[in-house]
Amino acid sequence: MSRPALIACLLLCVYTCSSHAQSCASYNFAAKQTFSHCADLPYLNSFLHWNYDQSTKTVQIGYRHAGVAASRWVAWAINPTAGGMIGAQALVAFQKSDGTIRAYTSPVSGYQTRLQEGNLSFPVSDLSATYAGNEYTIFATLKLDNVSSAVNQVWQEGPLSGDSPATHPISGANVQSAGNLNLLSGQTGTTSGALDSRTKKKNIHGVLNAVSWGILLPIGAITARYLKVFPAADPTWFYLHALCQSSAYIIGVAGWATGLQLGSKSAGIQYTAHRIIGIVIFCLATLQVSALLLRPKKEHKLRFYWNIYHHFIGYSVIVLSIINIFKGFSILDPDQKWRRAYIGVLIALAALAATLEIYTWYVVLKRKKSSSPNKMSNGNHAYSGYGAHEQDRV
Repeated sequence: MSRPALIACLLLCVYTCSSHAQSCASYNFAAKQTFSHCADLPYLNSFLHWNYDQSTKTVQIGYRHAGVAASRWVAWAINPTAGGMIGAQALVAFQKSDGTIRAYTSPVSGYQTRLQEGNLSFPVSDLSATYAGNEYTIFATLKLDNVSSAVNQVWQEGPLSGDSPATHPISGANVQSAGNLNLLSGQTGTTSGALDSRTKKKNIHGVLNAVSWGILLPIGAITARYLKVFPAADPTWFYLHALCQSSAYIIGVAGWATGLQLGSKSAGIQYTAHRIIGIVIFCLATLQVSALLLRPKKEHKLRFYWNIYHHFIGYSVIVLSIINIFKGFSILDPDQKWRRAYIGVLIALAALAATLEIYTWYVVLKRKKSSSPNKMSNGNHAYSGYGAHEQDRV
């Protein structure tokens, strides 16, 4: 490549990178509007431009939402009463199926509700919207007589259902797109305290359930299944098993209660499958704990059937818990490192179980081989096979 061509390529790359990295301050509106303040909003590729007249408490806004398809709707809102979504006074825009742009006002009264047209708690004039170059822009003038210059803002985007906005995603950036804005100074903040509190509770809920049902419970099952083969581990294996399972149940109940609290404070938001599986896990685990009080003695004729019940319920809870934990990851949408970390824990536990399975079979078969035929024919089946020995587990 010649030197002039190389220079031209470098200049093109620099121009392209700078155009993608430009902030709101370098943006020029096609209609020659000018704004004294602007802010690069931290989520959903959005920007806010505004002029604020303190004497009349009037604000002119230009909200831009870039990199969005025409099949999506966008919205920007002020929440005069709280820091979250409920109570937000929204400006909504989307492109209809006939290609025209619709812009309207919508007061938000609940989670997962359609953005119905309605009057806001403050007057709005000069409302319009445009769509060009995969970017929506909403213009409006707001009369904020009863609202201070420090406001809570929310911005959002979601899919369309015909010519109406459908429910937006409730994970990732869509639940982080809120913050505070000082119309006078131009200072902005990230997510509000109310949203931070809710996010923290979600994280606590996820951690408690992952540690209890997803880690401690499998460890307790591995302890019971494999340590009992070794006489020297009796009765230590039983106490370790009981400790792991009881700890898992106590922590799991705390996580389950946290989930119920989150659900009660998030009217309209429902994760049906995650919720149903969680209830089933709690019920089965409670039955499992209660069954320990009714455990027959080893020589009792019902012990065989109790063992079958105990194993079936226990393994069912473990499988359902792992499934529900991954559903929880999809809901919380945390950094990928947390999902990978839990997958790593599962792989380690599976590798440990596989190794112990092979070794215990080796130990049992070796004992069987070393046993005399007379002892075996006399009904001493303590080590006559791993399957027979398994029936006497807790």
